[in-house]
Amino acid sequence: MSHPSAPSQPAGPVAPWAAPPKPRAGGLVFAVVGIVLAGVVGLLVAAYLVLSLGAPTFLVGALLALLPLAVVLLAIRWVDRWEPEPRWALWFAFLWGAAVSVAIALVVDLGVQVAAAYASPGGAPHEAVQAVVQAPIVEELAKGVGVLLVYAFSRSHFDGPVDGLVYAATVAAGFAFTENVLYFGVALAEGGADELGATFVVRGIFSPFAHVLFTACTGLAIGWGARRGAGAGIVGWFLLGLVGAILLHALWNGSLAFSSDAIGLYLTVQVPLFAGAVVLAVLLRRREIAITRARLREYAVAGWFSPAEVEMLATPAGRRSAIRWAKAARPPRTATMRRLIADATHLAFDRQVVVSGRADVRRPSDERALLARITADRAALMTR
Repeated sequence: MSHPSAPSQPAGPVAPWAAPPKPRAGGLVFAVVGIVLAGVVGLLVAAYLVLSLGAPTFLVGALLALLPLAVVLLAIRWVDRWEPEPRWALWFAFLWGAAVSVAIALVVDLGVQVAAAYASPGGAPHEAVQAVVQAPIVEELAKGVGVLLVYAFSRSHFDGPVDGLVYAATVAAGFAFTENVLYFGVALAEGGADELGATFVVRGIFSPFAHVLFTACTGLAIGWGARRGAGAGIVGWFLLGLVGAILLHALWNGSLAFSSDAIGLYLTVQVPLFAGAVVLAVLLRRREIAITRARLREYAVAGWFSPAEVEMLATPAGRRSAIRWAKAARPPRTATMRRLIADATHLAFDRQVVVSGRADVRRPSDERALLARITADRAALMTR
């Protein structure tokens, strides 16, 4: 087995600034086309909801749906803040969930309704079957395909399970937002304020992370496959995660459909699942921190960083201290310090790609470009 190449050695002055590594052309095309198409589908879904619910009811539902969405997005930001994903990929993931996944679910549901009516005039599909079988399969497949597309067109930003978790959670957050608009609107239209309040408590307070938990299975599986350099075999990881997402979704919906003790169910099923997900997210974050420290230490041995700088850039406490120093400087250097932290983190994860045998995923010039940016960041911080 060949050993990964050592980090570059300092060789005299580095260029004062290098352009940031750019996504592949295919990734840029995917970003533009994907976001535009998902946006168009989103407009169609919004028009459908307005026509179905009425504009005032739709507006109330949308405003209420923003509250649990904000909570979920803040949690995603916490998970993603160590090595942030590109904004265009996150926007695509959100729009895929909020628009394309919902459109697929609505079309399939309509098809099932028509098929049931054709097979038995006046009949309708069984609600429990829809909740426990149809919804988990269709919705998780629709959401999971969005995560798989991000991997396919942006492999350089899909390094491991944390990335998979972030993208899956973002897709799921979009889906849950649109679904909540529908549920809140229907509750208001059919049962008034009382029914709306009860629905908001169940969906907005008790279970805002439900869809995130389901689709996280798919994202984590794709992320683990990516870390192992699965290549075309990523489809197998996707299917494995999809099975987990479907089963978890079916368990969740089935427990709600067949139990009359909502509070007991919440405490015995939903709370433990959520607690387990939080523990997993914390452990994955710690793994990212350990990777950052280990890889930057290699660059410290090569002469690029001092041991103190590694601790500053690769530990949460060090980063907080560095940001405080930058804020207190005159003039403040907060933006420059944040850029240095981000560049160093990207450098560490680029190095991790090389160490794990996935060097073909990144451009060879990434390391030199990032080192040049770090040199410029450091110089800017020291300028009085």
